[in-house]
Amino acid sequence: MANPVFKKHVFVCTSGKVCPQQGSEEVLKALRQEIAELGLKKQIRVNKAGCFDQCGNGPMVVVYPDAVWYAHVRTSDCKEIVRSHLLGDKPVERLLYDGRGKIV
Repeated sequence: MANPVFKKHVFVCTSGKVCPQQGSEEVLKALRQEIAELGLKKQIRVNKAGCFDQCGNGPMVVVYPDAVWYAHVRTSDCKEIVRSHLLGDKPVERLLYDGRGKIV
């Protein structure tokens, strides 16, 4: 895609029955804070998302255009996701989700 508005777009499930109880709002806040502190708000967007239908594997985070899914994300993982994946284009392997309820 030529001249995308954002280099990366991050979605955090903040709805459904499980993700909010597992700390998804805190994960969203931590990702947004890290992006803001690094001055990247014009390059990387972090948004709330509806349910990804992967209940029990949250908090769930999805990064586009990479189509990389993360499961069981904690606030302590956010700095690594931002620095390794969003800035360095190297997904955080230990958090990758395979779509079957398992971390890759």
